[in-house]
Amino acid sequence: MAEQLYTIPVNDAFHADCECPLCQMQKTLEEHAIEYTMGPSYMEDDNRAMTDKMGFCSHHIGMLYKEKNRLGLALMLKTHTDKTIRDLKALSEKGTPAKPGLFSKQSNFSGVGAYIKELESSCFICDRMNRTFDRYVDTIFHMWKKDPEFKDTFKSSKGFCTYHYGILYDTSVTKLSKNQCEEFIEALNHLYFENMERVNGDIGWFIDKFDYRFKNEPWKNSKDALPRGIIKTNHTFVE
Repeated sequence: MAEQLYTIPVNDAFHADCECPLCQMQKTLEEHAIEYTMGPSYMEDDNRAMTDKMGFCSHHIGMLYKEKNRLGLALMLKTHTDKTIRDLKALSEKGTPAKPGLFSKQSNFSGVGAYIKELESSCFICDRMNRTFDRYVDTIFHMWKKDPEFKDTFKSSKGFCTYHYGILYDTSVTKLSKNQCEEFIEALNHLYFENMERVNGDIGWFIDKFDYRFKNEPWKNSKDALPRGIIKTNHTFVE
């Protein structure tokens, strides 16, 4: 199969030496989204309108702060807080929210509370990543159906984190035929459990190495067992 543009990041992730190719895709997407957000795009009206409305989650605002473009971040933060102040003032002036009755279907959130809840669940970078990531997942199933070479690459990977194992497991039903889905799930289950057990064993040996009885034994593959285990359990890279 000739490599097309949308298959490149998927192939790159599956050829990387990592514990979860989908985590690798998300890591790359995050790096690109941070770079995009702190680049010239923040001066574009349509992007600024989105950052003004959505803001950033706690995780990504921390990453943005570590970047060199403090002026760019300040400009985005200024217009975002301008909008937040303006919107919340308008909502707060509507008066004290009524207390819902015992059998009332009224939401427990006032206009102010609902606005803040929505704001807390939105992030410009998360949104940008998720929209692209969904297309990557679709590409995995497209390549599974159309590209025998990718199928071999998939089966020779080091498996997946628990979170992305679940995404692939559930999504396969809607993307593949019955026979294709059965083959995919069989391969997916084998990869997930075999590699979770491998990493689990490495963590176990890492623990054993703190026992004086094993002090002189080799570390085997356990020196980096914790960061690899954290990828498997929390779909998170640590340094």
